[in-house]
Amino acid sequence: MSAKINKTNAARLLDRAGIVYRLVPYEVDEEHLDAVHVAEQLGEDIRYVFKTLVLRGDRTGIFVCVVPGNAEVDLKLAAKVSGNKSAAMIHVRELLPLTGYVRGGCSPVGMKRDYPVFIHRSCLDCGHIYVSAGVRGLQIEVAPADLIGLVHASVTDLF
Repeated sequence: MSAKINKTNAARLLDRAGIVYRLVPYEVDEEHLDAVHVAEQLGEDIRYVFKTLVLRGDRTGIFVCVVPGNAEVDLKLAAKVSGNKSAAMIHVRELLPLTGYVRGGCSPVGMKRDYPVFIHRSCLDCGHIYVSAGVRGLQIEVAPADLIGLVHASVTDLF
């Protein structure tokens, strides 16, 4: 008998929107909160496991980038697509107050505010992608188009 998976706020928002998804638990390693570890735990290609990064632009303020787990966001490109001259990652201590999420459990769905979301165009090559369900140890498997529509993401190059 499998353990019951508690629905997160992100999962409830997907339910409310009528989006088909699957909650996928994985073993958390506090030393390795990165997407590479998550992909290994899921037995998935890292290109399908997307990480959610929160940045601050010099003009528009907070915005979100969702990229494959093995990618590094090009800050100049992220600034440009978000209407900024420059952008930087927020400090980890700002993550919870700004988003309601902790490092290793930050979802693009259900943040405290509706920040602009930019997702890397490679998601369109995937039948499904994984993003955090909003807690460490739980991922959401979802069709990219459904996620894009729900969070009103702009599909763009980010690296």
